Amino acid sequence: MPDLPTPQNAAEAALLSECWDAVLSYADLCTSGSASATRLATEAFTHGIDELRAATAASKSTGTGRRALRLPRIPLLLASVRTVAAAWETSGLGHRLDPDLRLWLHSDKAARYVGPPLHRPLALRGLRDMQEPDAVLLWLAEVESLPMSAVARRLGLDPAAASSELAQVRALFRDRCHRNHLDTPMDAHCRSYARLLDAVTRSPSAETPEDLSRHMARCVECAEAAACLRLHGGGLPAALSSGVIGWGGLAYLERRRRAAEAGMSGGRTDAAVDTGLNEGKPVRPRIGRTGILVTAVLVSALALTVSLMPFGGSKGDDANAAQGESTDGQSVADPGPTFPSGSKTKSGSGSGTGTAGSPAVADSTSRPAGNSDQEAQGESSSPAGKQGGAKGSTKSAAPDCRVKYEIVSEWPDGFQATVTVTSTKALATWSLGWTFKDGQRVGQMWDGTFTQDDSHVTATAADYNKTVAANGTFTFGFLGSWTGSNSAARNFTLNKASCQAAG
Repeated sequence: MPDLPTPQNAAEAALLSECWDAVLSYADLCTSGSASATRLATEAFTHGIDELRAATAASKSTGTGRRALRLPRIPLLLASVRTVAAAWETSGLGHRLDPDLRLWLHSDKAARYVGPPLHRPLALRGLRDMQEPDAVLLWLAEVESLPMSAVARRLGLDPAAASSELAQVRALFRDRCHRNHLDTPMDAHCRSYARLLDAVTRSPSAETPEDLSRHMARCVECAEAAACLRLHGGGLPAALSSGVIGWGGLAYLERRRRAAEAGMSGGRTDAAVDTGLNEGKPVRPRIGRTGILVTAVLVSALALTVSLMPFGGSKGDDANAAQGESTDGQSVADPGPTFPSGSKTKSGSGSGTGTAGSPAVADSTSRPAGNSDQEAQGESSSPAGKQGGAKGSTKSAAPDCRVKYEIVSEWPDGFQATVTVTSTKALATWSLGWTFKDGQRVGQMWDGTFTQDDSHVTATAADYNKTVAANGTFTFGFLGSWTGSNSAARNFTLNKASCQAAG
């Protein structure tokens, strides 16, 4: 476990053991890798602990003996993840975050969580207005999806009465949300539906009038209110997770549900994998993202080793292997792209073995980008190159960089793209240019600034990412618009020098 704050008492020790898994699970959704997830979770946990300590000290100093209303422990720490993620985006660490989260952080949806209290999500306000034991019971049962027996054991409740107490807490939450909804500044149109919305959501058999349905389809606030006020139908967990956590709330809810179904009280659970475990069976170890990556590296290394081992063939076979055969004759042990060897290739065959490269080679940041590019370019196919042997041959200069241009998502008139550049040389700053074939336009860019002249775009480094080490990588992203077609960018240049596009 990473270096977390040292517990000051038994209550904080219990907090650490109960809440760390939840914080790490949400941080994993918010980041682009497990290392970033651990760092984000650690910073958020420290931030949340400090907030809890400050609130406890403030309540003691007032001498009233009443706790100030705040979120229960787990959602408070999850909110800290959101707060620290926003701080990362502001301080230049946004490249560690999920691209969709970065877009959300710059939207009006994120602004609601730090804006005026009366305009914040209704579920967030309703849960904060409850006393802590009631709020914890509701959160553990609805969002963390723990069995009632586990909830009762954790909170010291009578197991026989826990379900009925949960029903009372749900009704209390609805009452808090109803009061907050009426207190929310609304226009006259929304206020005219307030009583009807309350009446419709109270009864499970009540039908929603057509005009109210049309209104909720257009009004986010009223739709949120309906989700919080309707206790029947099974929508309360989604209303809580979306309203309190914000971005990724539904994905977090699914992760916790699957973890609970697997009988896991700790450890990370991947929502995309169905565990298939039944209650009462021992929980088997799960392979996380890091384990999958390590396995992939080992398998790739084994395949490469096997493909390079001599198998007793003739000298002619060895020569063919050194020159590079076509993929039709590739070894079963090496299903991936052929890696060029130290021997020179035949004239005219260099273009078949090297210049395009493979995405795996182009994207690697651990392998030097210029490791085999010079050999992969091949010799000149001119007659002089054939006759001159090693001295007379001329090799085309390999580009000093590789670019991976990836369209992350696309919609009818827009798209989101990510550009990853690997440079063989150290850079004091960088400027990447490219050309759009179909007249696309860049609208917004992060981790860089841009200028566009007709179809040509130039992206320039930000202050915090302009320095790049030799064989290092930098990444930036942008939002763009298109009409008709949206083919990949081309003609890349790094600091005005030609740059090779990865396939």
